[in-house]
Amino acid sequence: MTDYHALEQSLKALLAGTPYPLAVLANGAAFLYEVLPDLNWAGFYLRETSPRGESLLALGPFQGKPACVEIPWGKGVCGTAAALDSPQLVPDVHAFPGHIACDAASASELVIPLHDGQGALYGVLDLDSPRPGRFTEADLAGISRLARVLEEALFSKGL
Repeated sequence: MTDYHALEQSLKALLAGTPYPLAVLANGAAFLYEVLPDLNWAGFYLRETSPRGESLLALGPFQGKPACVEIPWGKGVCGTAAALDSPQLVPDVHAFPGHIACDAASASELVIPLHDGQGALYGVLDLDSPRPGRFTEADLAGISRLARVLEEALFSKGL
């Protein structure tokens, strides 16, 4: 069983005093990839605006195989999490309508929305596993707390 309280303290210590958002996200992705078992991808998709003025998610810092560069708003697990502004815990990605397979080895996924200092959607934290059913409700709660640590590191200084 994962000790999310200890991970929360470790992540806070790692990110303390980091003034650069890119560094927060890069170290956050590396940390999660290293400490959470059975992952094949850990990283971020950030809210951007397309040249046509549409919201989308653009690839941010990550650990794992190369990934999709853009995800349309409301599409796939990440786009759905962003559009609904709600976490998505998916035990079997192949059963998720409209799943976007950036890595065919991924079998389950957990996506947590991230918010800026004013509560607007900033992006999503995306975790993929090659193991079906890898993520539980306890993981959702614990990783949501880790996402709040990331938000605090990103926006507590007005970044």
